[in-house]
Amino acid sequence: MHAQATPLLDKVHFPSDMREFSVEELKQLAVELRAEMIDAVAQTGGHLGAGLGVVELTLALHYLFDTPRDKIIWDVGHQAYPHKIITGRRGQIRSIRQGGGLSGFCKREESEYDVFGAGHSSTSISAGLGMAVARDFKGESHEVICVIGDGAMSAGMAYEAMNNAGALGSRLIVILNDNDMSIAPPTGAMSAYLSRLISSKSYRSLRHVAKVVARQFPEPLQRAAKSAEKHMRTYATGGTMFEELGFYYVGPVDGHNLDHLLPVLKNVRDGKSSGPILVHVVTQKGHGYAPAEESDDKYHGVTKFDVATGTQVTSKPSAPSYTSIFAKALITEAARDEKILGITAAMPSGTGLDKFAQHFPARMFDVGIAEQHAVTFAAGLAVEGFKPFCAIYSTFLQRAYDQVVHDVAIQNLPVRFAIDRAGLVGADGPTHVGAFDVAYLSALPNFVVMAAGDEAELVHMVATAAAHDAGPIALRFPRGEGMGVALPEHGQVLEIGKGRVLREGSGVALLNFGARLKECLKAAEHLATHGLTITVADARFAKPLDAALIEKLLHSHAYVLTIEEGSCGGFGAQVLTLATNRGWLDSGACKLRSLTLPDYFQPQDTPEKMYDAAGLNAAQLIATISTIMGRPIPRSAAA
Repeated sequence: MHAQATPLLDKVHFPSDMREFSVEELKQLAVELRAEMIDAVAQTGGHLGAGLGVVELTLALHYLFDTPRDKIIWDVGHQAYPHKIITGRRGQIRSIRQGGGLSGFCKREESEYDVFGAGHSSTSISAGLGMAVARDFKGESHEVICVIGDGAMSAGMAYEAMNNAGALGSRLIVILNDNDMSIAPPTGAMSAYLSRLISSKSYRSLRHVAKVVARQFPEPLQRAAKSAEKHMRTYATGGTMFEELGFYYVGPVDGHNLDHLLPVLKNVRDGKSSGPILVHVVTQKGHGYAPAEESDDKYHGVTKFDVATGTQVTSKPSAPSYTSIFAKALITEAARDEKILGITAAMPSGTGLDKFAQHFPARMFDVGIAEQHAVTFAAGLAVEGFKPFCAIYSTFLQRAYDQVVHDVAIQNLPVRFAIDRAGLVGADGPTHVGAFDVAYLSALPNFVVMAAGDEAELVHMVATAAAHDAGPIALRFPRGEGMGVALPEHGQVLEIGKGRVLREGSGVALLNFGARLKECLKAAEHLATHGLTITVADARFAKPLDAALIEKLLHSHAYVLTIEEGSCGGFGAQVLTLATNRGWLDSGACKLRSLTLPDYFQPQDTPEKMYDAAGLNAAQLIATISTIMGRPIPRSAAA
């Protein structure tokens, strides 16, 4: 069901279907495509603002370039919803980010038009350069176009790639989608004229002739002529930095004006010059939909919403979110200790540090999409006696692993890592899963690794991290609501490496690490109604482990199951290593099992269904216990 009549869009099943359209028809197609995207995302939720901002750019690229032979790489991929609609996936667009539906990002298995998968930012130029060099090796002639923007140019990887591209000299087209006016605004007709002129083959040919002629002059005059030409272009366009990196700069161009955009891109396409080219396109995030244009975040990510009003559908939470609890706890600690600072990498609202900034604006640092810098910046602060809390999603902390090892762990610096989105994240799918931090942090000497079993524990762990000056410490917590337990006014400092027992039983013990605690307790409650009393313990720490607790559980139970919302190689592996090294399993009296996330990248779905598939909800825990004990146990509806 579509929001309005879409006669032109109805004809476009693939980009080739629109290449005979006139420019006026293309403008109307943009109107229809934008309406289709708004209507689709209103029904599914997802990323809205970035895609609305590139509707005209998407059409212009597919209109002028021979895709999929010419390769378009969309950085991050959340800006690619319009691209998906016109590349054979319109019929599936209302399944985006749903179980079994389209990915919310580019995915190579999904379409030949998705030439490179991405969910994290700033990878497009590196990947594009690799494809361009491969093309040159194979003697082929297609174009490679990278579309980067929405903050992705704040990451160092983009500049590393540009520096290499400038040195290699392979033909590569980079479209800088400047959707926050961060570099330079377009300045109307004169800007459009200059961009069109500079991108034209005649200008570049004339420039080449001028260079040849200038070589006949004495050296000082050669330098003066080159400097004058360079400053004419960069003064008008703001492209000095990109020119220094070896790119031919064109822009800025109004990304919503096809009369400006098409001629410039056509000139770039037809120029066939060697070397990398950067086209600076200025767009507006959320363009064409008033509620998005007027929103602070331009409707970057939305739930289902009413198209007419923009009002998003929100369910009333039964308990506060872990993120909000972390923020409140950190604010409480920071009010007592002025050395506590907050650091995030372009995710202030996602990590709760926007709330921290409201109380302590001078003590919160958003460093942009630059996780590597964030970690080493925090290390520098720690050297000088401050207490930095580096709040980064689990999936994004992966990007800074060398800095965690080299700059923090080796030097034993007390950087506090607040790891949000630990575990499965649902609709964002495999690119955003927080599965690996326990394994990659527990492997490091000097680290303390904690996970909150409930929201009260999170408050205590924030206090524990604030008080811990002996080295680096990490606390992980999931996306979503807590269990609804009572929250302490102030966190208590936990004894490092000390777990807790919540239910005493016999036969089977569940040794939990992290937010599966609720499911462990639910399973235990159900089993108790069938005459089976089991022990539920919360480890709290993956490193250092509570050796006394683990030894006691192994010596007093026939089975011990470790439970974690992380990959293999994490908490369960730490427990197994300890137990085997201490000889606690040598007698064979106790059998140890590790329940982890599966050893494959789980496709997107609701978190509940993903945990079902992983075997980590109460019903699956009951089934596992039933199997190992050889005792049939009926499952209740609740479990």
